[in-house]
Amino acid sequence: MKFKYLLLVSLSLATVSASAQKTKTKTAATAPATVARPKLVVGIVVDQMRWDYLYRYYDRYQAGGFKRMLNEGFTCENTNIDYIPTVTAAGHTCVYTGSIPAIHGIVGNDFIIQATGKPVYCTDDSTVTAVGSTSKAGQMSPRNLLVTTVTDELRLATNFRSKVIGIALKDRGGILPAGHSANAAYWFDDSNGSWISSTYYMTDLPAWVKKFNDQKLPEKYLKQDWNPLYPINTYIQSSPDNSSRYEGKFNGTDAPTLPVKTSQLYNGKLGMIRSTPYGNTLTLDLAKAAVDGEHLGKNTVTDFLALSLSSTDYVGHQFGPNSVEAEDTYLRLDRDLASFFAYLDATVGKGNYTAFLTADHGAAHNPNFLKDNKIPAGVWDDGETQKELNTMLNEKYKVNNLVISMDNYQVNFNNTAIKKAGISEDAIKFDCIQYLQKQSPIAYAVDLKKVQTANIPDNLRSLIINGYNEEHSGAIQIILKPGWFTGHGTNDRGPTGTTHGTWNPYDTHIPLVFMGWGIKHGSLTRQTHMTDIAPTVASLLHIQAPDGNVGNTISEVLVQEKL
Repeated sequence: MKFKYLLLVSLSLATVSASAQKTKTKTAATAPATVARPKLVVGIVVDQMRWDYLYRYYDRYQAGGFKRMLNEGFTCENTNIDYIPTVTAAGHTCVYTGSIPAIHGIVGNDFIIQATGKPVYCTDDSTVTAVGSTSKAGQMSPRNLLVTTVTDELRLATNFRSKVIGIALKDRGGILPAGHSANAAYWFDDSNGSWISSTYYMTDLPAWVKKFNDQKLPEKYLKQDWNPLYPINTYIQSSPDNSSRYEGKFNGTDAPTLPVKTSQLYNGKLGMIRSTPYGNTLTLDLAKAAVDGEHLGKNTVTDFLALSLSSTDYVGHQFGPNSVEAEDTYLRLDRDLASFFAYLDATVGKGNYTAFLTADHGAAHNPNFLKDNKIPAGVWDDGETQKELNTMLNEKYKVNNLVISMDNYQVNFNNTAIKKAGISEDAIKFDCIQYLQKQSPIAYAVDLKKVQTANIPDNLRSLIINGYNEEHSGAIQIILKPGWFTGHGTNDRGPTGTTHGTWNPYDTHIPLVFMGWGIKHGSLTRQTHMTDIAPTVASLLHIQAPDGNVGNTISEVLVQEKL
């Protein structure tokens, strides 16, 4: 009896073992050999693109550009910037780091080193020289950036086998997204009309970049003139094309109207292409050449192409968001994006790449335009305010020029002079805040070291804290009333064009659309943040988020891959 029992147990164990082995073999056979990832990620930052531009011109967009992204991809409809001031360098940095100026250090395009009073441009680097030029435009690198980017993390995750390339007309738009460890970043040099880099990345331009520069495309585009795509009277989303009260004209023209005879105006100054739609076309031309020349998407690991389209910002600053020029620029960009995506479909393969499109900031309506339409608005003269503050402080403390800058809507003090004179910094800040709060355009003037106790709305407090870096930021943050900004471009009838930098939705509400490999189709209206972009891309790629990241993955965007 005992023998039969032992035999039965043995047979049962053998059956269980065989079944387990069969299951294990089946699982091993079906498990993927590698982690699934796209062949290429393309990040597109459209400089100064307000969120509503996705829909303002939607009816005239073509099938393959913005409409394709919205109709095939996933749009986060309520994405907001997490800090102030809202400027190009900080925006591009936030998109790719998931971090905020308080941590990553890029508080503006330009900022003041508070310990010395020295002004610094965000990507300045005197230790490097230009490659492809002899101008100072090449003395640039990402060394002022204090954290990693998602592109850095991709390089680290693949033991630097992934290729990362950054491209933008603006140096900061190409350099900061590409990160510290990029294979290359390229930007446009007005002095020779070529794409250049710096010795931070290389000692000589690749053959494909030289070949591209040899085509002299900037000159070829400018010789075509800037003609509207459609009859002027069909641009119904814009003010009449003779709205010189709102728009800035090109030098050498009588009015800010289309067509613009760029062929007659540029006179060898190829930097003019920045302020035309052709600047975006040229950037995407180089992007295609980079995919081909660097064999992006043909690697054994994921590659990354970080693009910034800068001409939308130049056009916006000059003409404003209600101009025919701005509308025409976006309609042309839409066509250029359609061509670029079609190129990626043919080279990398549709479904093999992931693209995302966002903006570094938005833009305000022109104050004259708003006032003419009975909406409160105005321009605050920060330069005049700086003079007034210095006069007031000199009368009381007998020291000249205690305020050295009002950039980034902040009061920057001459801290060396304050210390030398033995003046109380708190006393000076108190005096300035009292003076500023009496100015009608100013809603709040806040001591940045005491923002936690300031009597301001909670959401503004958070934006100020996130934007404040003690080493690079000023002492007082100025918050203007809605519709107001610092002066930008004037004519005899007042300010023209537009600018950005404030906390208001027209500056902080940005588009965010994903498309391609690993992306669901859909939309999301809950609030998301600029800081969420980098961790979402990191989750898509199964890599670590950047080391200064404070954002969260937008899980609704991603197809959940099973490993």
